[in-house]
Amino acid sequence: MDYLLLIVIVVAFGGMMWWQSRKAKQQQAQVKSFRDSLEPGVEVVTIGGIIGKVVSVDNKFEEIVIDSEGSKLRFTFRAVNKLYTRPAFVDDDEVDENGNPLPQEDAQDSSDSDAQIAIEDRGAEVPEEPADEAQQEEVAPTQDQPSEDPEAREHEDKSSTKAE
Repeated sequence: MDYLLLIVIVVAFGGMMWWQSRKAKQQQAQVKSFRDSLEPGVEVVTIGGIIGKVVSVDNKFEEIVIDSEGSKLRFTFRAVNKLYTRPAFVDDDEVDENGNPLPQEDAQDSSDSDAQIAIEDRGAEVPEEPADEAQQEEVAPTQDQPSEDPEAREHEDKSSTKAE
């Protein structure tokens, strides 16, 4: 019985070692094919996070020259991590609160008109907006009116204690 358990453990370890070596060989093959595919004009990212275009590749010495915004840098093949793909960017103004894209019509125009309709439905007058930004002035909070900003409140507290 003890020999059977020992044999099962040895076979399990042997299987795990074979599986790991197989995965390592596959990864090495992928890295080799990636390095062989490097050619001038391809954008890459180094392990240090430098993004640039490949200028030249030297297979004999396993070196690569990358142009990153006018600076030419020389790296070994091992320093090149992957091809660069610019991530997609979506502005917060282009999606709703759930992350769904807004309709193609201008979202601000429709929201402004909806707000005006809602105000008109209540029977209230729609306030007129100033024609230019110079007419819009921010009212500084007085001592009767506390400030919304915590840093401003601390400053007000300090200034009031100094005045006393």
